[in-house]
Amino acid sequence: MSTPSGRAATRRLDRTGKKTAAAIHQEVAREINQLLGRVFVQRHKDGRTDLQAIESAMRAALHQAGAVALNELLQFVAPAADQRQSPCPCGHHAQYQEVRSKPVLTIVGPVRLSRPYYLCSRCHVGQFPVDVELDIENTEFSPGVRRMQALVGQQVPFDRGREQMQILAGLEVTTKSVERTAEAIGDDIVQREQEEIQKALQLDLPVITGEPIPILYVQMDGTGVPVVKKETAGRQGKTEGLPAHTREAKLGCVFTQTTWDREGYAIRDSDSTTYTGAIETAVEFGKRIYREAWKRGWSRAKKKVVIGDGAEWIWNLVAEHFPGAIQIVDLYHARQHLWEVARQLYPHEDVKQKAWMKVHQKRLLDKGKIEKLVGLLRSIDTANPQMAEKICTEADYFERNAERMRYPKFRRQHLFVGSGVIEAACKTVIGSRLKQSGMFWTVRGANAILALRCSHLNDRFEDYWEERRAA
Repeated sequence: MSTPSGRAATRRLDRTGKKTAAAIHQEVAREINQLLGRVFVQRHKDGRTDLQAIESAMRAALHQAGAVALNELLQFVAPAADQRQSPCPCGHHAQYQEVRSKPVLTIVGPVRLSRPYYLCSRCHVGQFPVDVELDIENTEFSPGVRRMQALVGQQVPFDRGREQMQILAGLEVTTKSVERTAEAIGDDIVQREQEEIQKALQLDLPVITGEPIPILYVQMDGTGVPVVKKETAGRQGKTEGLPAHTREAKLGCVFTQTTWDREGYAIRDSDSTTYTGAIETAVEFGKRIYREAWKRGWSRAKKKVVIGDGAEWIWNLVAEHFPGAIQIVDLYHARQHLWEVARQLYPHEDVKQKAWMKVHQKRLLDKGKIEKLVGLLRSIDTANPQMAEKICTEADYFERNAERMRYPKFRRQHLFVGSGVIEAACKTVIGSRLKQSGMFWTVRGANAILALRCSHLNDRFEDYWEERRAA
C-alpha cells in the first residue's frame, strides 16, 4: 500500500526525470559501444564469432546498464518542509531524521537505495516509508529476486537453487538466503491458507460459479518426511523401542473426470489436478482438504468420489467433511492386504501363494464379493496365535470396508478404483523435494516449502504474487 511519504518522494523523483533519462541513455550507450568494440576486435583478430561468449557478455552489459539506471531511479531526496512527518502505528507521528542508504540486489544486479528515515519520539520506532512502497522492507532483495528465490527454492535443494540463479540470471546469492526467502514466502502462503480455512469453518465460503462438473475426485494419503531431532521428541518410531525420525505429511489432491476410454476405464482430465498438504493432525488436514475441494467446485459436482487406502483417519474425515460422496478403497491396497494373508499361510511358497490369491482375489475381492471373502478368512483354522491374529485383523479390515470395495459397481460407472494419483503425488510433490539424501526439516520449514510447492504446481503462485503486491 502506498504511503503519503512514499508518494511524495516518488513525485520529487519524477521531477528529475529528464536528467535521469539522459543519464540512463548515456550509460546504456556506453556499455553497448564498449561491448561491440570488443566483439569486432575479436572477430578481426581470429575471424570467428563466439555466440555464447557474445550473448553472455551482452547480458552482463545490459544488466550493468540496467543497474546504473535503476540506481539513479532509487535516489530519493529529503522530503519538503511540509512532508517531514509520517504516521506511526502507535498513533503519533514519526519525524524525518535524515536520508539513509542500503544495498539492494535486483534482477539486473546490485544497486544502492537512498531514502528518508523517520523516527517516532514517542515509541522510538524508526521507519522507511519508501521501503514499504517498494516492497523491500526489512530485506535487501528486490521483489523480483525474492520471487526467483521462492521458485527455485520450492523446486530444488537450496544450494542447487543458488547455482541456478547464478547460471540462469547471473545473480550471486547465498544458499541461506534462498532458504530464508523461500521459507518466508511459503510461511506467508501458509498464513493466507489458514485465513481461508477459518472462513470455510465459519461457512463464509465464496460462491463457486460455473458449469456443472461431471465427476470430482478427492484422494488422500500420507508419507513420512525426515525432520530434525527436536521435532520427534517423545514420539514412538515404527520400530518398537526406537524414536521416530520422520513426521507424517498428509497430502490431498482434487481432480476431475469427464470421459473414459474404449474399454470403459476412467480418464483423468488433463491438467485438472491440484494439491494441498502439510505436517499436521488429521483434524487440521480435514479442514484443509475440504477447503481445496470446495475451491475446485465440490458443490457443483454431479458425482463426488473419495478414494483412499484403509487408513481410519481418512474415512473419519470423509464422514465429517464429505458425507454422501462415493467412497472407494484403493483396489491395489486391498490386494496388498490379501497378499499379507497369503504370505502368512504359505511362507516362502510362491506357487501356493499365487494359487490362493487366484481364488480369493480374482474370484472374490476383484468381483466385490466381500462378505464371502470375509467368511472364508474367518473360517481359516490355525494353531499359530500370531497367524490367527493377523488373519482376524485382515478379516476385520475387509468387513469394515465392504461397501467401499464394490469394484464391479464402481467400474460400471466408469470410475477410478485406484489411488495412483495421490501415491504418485507423494513422490513428486513431497518426496522429490523434501526427502532427498541428507535432508532434515523443521516442521515449519517443511510446511512452508510444501505450501509454496503446491501453490506453484497448482498454477496459483503468480496470482498469489500479484495479490500480495496489491495488498
